[in-house]
Amino acid sequence: MRPYSSMKLARIFARTIPSLLALALLAMCGAAATPASHRDKYLMYIGTYTEEGSASKGIYAYRFDPESGELTSVGLGAHSVNPSFLAVHPNHRFLYAVNELRTYDGQKSGALSAFAIDRATGKLTLLNEVASKGADPCYIMLDKTGKYVLVANYTGGSVAVFPVLEDGRLGEPSAFLQHSGHGTNPQRQEGPHAHSIDLSPDNRFAIVDDLGLDETLVYRFDSTRGTLAPNPASTKADPGAGPRHFAFHPDGKFAYVINEMHSTVTAFDYDAVGALHPLQTISTLPKTFAGENTAAEIEVHPSGKFLYASNRGHDSIAVFAIDLNKGTLTLVEYASTKGQGPRNFEIAPGGRLLFAANEKADNVVVFHINQQTGRLTPTGKVLDVAQPVCVKFVPIE
Repeated sequence: MRPYSSMKLARIFARTIPSLLALALLAMCGAAATPASHRDKYLMYIGTYTEEGSASKGIYAYRFDPESGELTSVGLGAHSVNPSFLAVHPNHRFLYAVNELRTYDGQKSGALSAFAIDRATGKLTLLNEVASKGADPCYIMLDKTGKYVLVANYTGGSVAVFPVLEDGRLGEPSAFLQHSGHGTNPQRQEGPHAHSIDLSPDNRFAIVDDLGLDETLVYRFDSTRGTLAPNPASTKADPGAGPRHFAFHPDGKFAYVINEMHSTVTAFDYDAVGALHPLQTISTLPKTFAGENTAAEIEVHPSGKFLYASNRGHDSIAVFAIDLNKGTLTLVEYASTKGQGPRNFEIAPGGRLLFAANEKADNVVVFHINQQTGRLTPTGKVLDVAQPVCVKFVPIE
């Protein structure tokens, strides 16, 4: 038998570490990752657009039982202006929203809002607002420790990190990075447009999709100081592809980017130094579709067996089976979202239901997920919500 070369050994080592780290993080999560937690009841929050004639007033709330699928409206959780994208604190006591604005408090910036969650009523109490340090913030998340909020500013072409104070309020930014450059499409890529920011399973790297630069940038994240530093492991997309959102596979070995402008998904092999190695790029659309389309959201099923990607124009969710050894994708189906403009969707706790937010149809349509095939079937439940953008769940029991 020929011995492995040093490069081959390094590659195997790099592939193994993320998987081990992901398993360790799952163990740390304890009961939150066990099937028993799926019997718990949840609050569900929906972020919306409130401007330009929308009937929405802010963030809407529902009670949700994942076992029965029962949904009960709580009504308006909180008044807020364009709270388009949401994130939940790991302690489930606080919710954070971007306020997708071009000007805020006299600045060329949007805002971030911090809310306390009343677990008994589902209502939200505003704790504070801060400038996001860039126009049109469109994505927000918390790090694994719950000490920092990370945000991507679309029109501002920047990313920033904000400390979470003990009472849930947001402090002054601990990091800010301004992107520069442009892509090949003069209408959509005249400058940088940071569209998402996500963290690796080990909380060491921040991955940023910049639609304007056709680039997925990787930064080193210091969770003790809340800082970001450049990492040489960034990767370029096909010219004009427009990378938008990012998703890790549960085992940490693979990652996926949805490209808005090309309506494609790129699969990557991910290693311990934060590097992304392209494996495959596959269309989210049928070959027969000749209309206009932009891809939007991407999510991997908790089982790791399926990947979902939404199309605005074709108004569908493309369902793919994941090769668990290779990380590559095979088309399963294109499922109509029963409404226009599925900007976002979320797989509910337990992995049995998918909630598709049809922004242009003013509704959220609920689908059953076949656990063997990944296929989607409408449940008949439709929530009337004006211009829904983002769906998030919070356990309350």
